[in-house]
Amino acid sequence: MSVSVARREVLYQGQRGGGETGLGIDGRNGSAGLRCVAPLGLALGEGALWLERDAFGGPAFWCVDILGCRIWRFDPATDTALSWAAPAMPGFVAPLPDGCFVAGLPDGLHRFDPRDGSFSLICTVEADRPGNRLNDAHVDSRGRLWFGSMNLAETAPTGALYLAEGLVAGAPVPRRVDDGYVVTNGPATSPDGAVLYHADSAHQVIYAFDRHDDGRLEGRRVFVRLDQGYPDGLAVDVEGHVWAGIWAGGRVMRFAPDGRVSAVQTIPVDNVTKLAFGGPDRRTAWVTTARKGSSAPLAGGIFTFPLDVPGLAQNILA
Repeated sequence: MSVSVARREVLYQGQRGGGETGLGIDGRNGSAGLRCVAPLGLALGEGALWLERDAFGGPAFWCVDILGCRIWRFDPATDTALSWAAPAMPGFVAPLPDGCFVAGLPDGLHRFDPRDGSFSLICTVEADRPGNRLNDAHVDSRGRLWFGSMNLAETAPTGALYLAEGLVAGAPVPRRVDDGYVVTNGPATSPDGAVLYHADSAHQVIYAFDRHDDGRLEGRRVFVRLDQGYPDGLAVDVEGHVWAGIWAGGRVMRFAPDGRVSAVQTIPVDNVTKLAFGGPDRRTAWVTTARKGSSAPLAGGIFTFPLDVPGLAQNILA
């Protein structure tokens, strides 16, 4: 099935040298330079990723607005944001080698072509769980897609974690590798690929698993449990530290491999959702936020701040 939607629209145009909003930070991570580079007002910004090259040349930052049913591209060279309508709530996009993406929509995985705005169904997921939708994903170093589903009401443990291989060939059979989640978020892997991290935001916990080459997971254990706020999307840097956006926490947190807090960056909105490592050296954090549940003036904006340690590169599906 192929669905064509509205072609891309230019929905934000900043001003070079003056279009950014400079902000103070609390200094707990010893950095400066937090900025809201694109005050887009996303209802539920998520799925942050940075591509050095995309269908339009790149580099660019990509994300989704789940509740707004849109996919976004922000070009830092021109301060221009483009937006595409999705036929249903997009939980994530993951890059394919040809400039297209795999998009996680409520009924399954779709191929999204930003050049013409079309969506075509690759495979259905969870036809037996109509109260769920797909939410957040990660491409590992072997080009496999790890993604989760979540309970739409955010009350029942009907969500699961999946692994899909062979997406470039177009014949994936996603397999369920863990189950019993309320709100899945942030699959991410350690630099050596031996550990997979995955959150159940509703339970305020990030789990760690031992991951085998064939995709099997063992040894699920609590990596981090929060007392305040809810862990959302995850990303890992080259030192193996795990970064998490904190919903209802107004911050991004960095956790060492042993689970201790190694850095905190305050963001002036209530709901911080995910980050990606951008720039030519991957030393800039690009952060998505949500307008949902927040009255902060910049809620739903895209923020950046500099990093001392670079992040892992964005992998491409194979």
